[in-house]
Amino acid sequence: MTRLLIVDDDIHLRKLVQTYAETSGYTCDEASSGDAALKKLLSSSCDLIILDVMMPGEDGFKILAKIRETKDIPVIMLTARNEEYDRLLGFRLGADDYVPKPFSPRELMARVGAVLKRVNRKKGEAFSFGSLTITPSARTAVLEGKRLTLSPKEFDLLLALAENEHIVMSREKLLQNVWGYSYYGDARTVDTHITSLREHLGSYRKYIETVWGVGYKFEYTEE
Repeated sequence: MTRLLIVDDDIHLRKLVQTYAETSGYTCDEASSGDAALKKLLSSSCDLIILDVMMPGEDGFKILAKIRETKDIPVIMLTARNEEYDRLLGFRLGADDYVPKPFSPRELMARVGAVLKRVNRKKGEAFSFGSLTITPSARTAVLEGKRLTLSPKEFDLLLALAENEHIVMSREKLLQNVWGYSYYGDARTVDTHITSLREHLGSYRKYIETVWGVGYKFEYTEE
């Protein structure tokens, strides 16, 4: 069974996350500090770490850097700070996702599932949503047996949305993921590419839903 390590000095938050995680089918370990988390990692294994940034002693960024010296466990950062610098630092250090507080526990579990799905997918393995099949290593998307003629950015955009199924992705997040963290383009760039991508998908354009005022999400429902 998939095991999560929840690292936060707030016991109430740890218990809340644990409750939702266990309801989602995960088992959990807890640590109240970064040092305690590092000790646990020496004696036991886990499949994903939920790591708070603001903790007594060394902060989550320093703990993440230490984890990355020896382990490649996926890490989702939690923080009450929502500044761009913090997000960029976390990603540069190897964070797999970044969730600002306060957060929805259900959304956190969706992000846990999305990160695990990306990590556990074998390199080059195709994944499908009904008639749509995406193969990351070949950079191909096939719909009803026909290969879509997507531009590189259209493919990257489709992949970013599909890998985060059910999760709302803001335009800013998509700009970071698809165009790169140093890209400072107009958010309308995302809208333009979404429009083009939907044209390629034809009647399957419904897979990409608009979340007004926020961004987009990939939502596949088996028919």
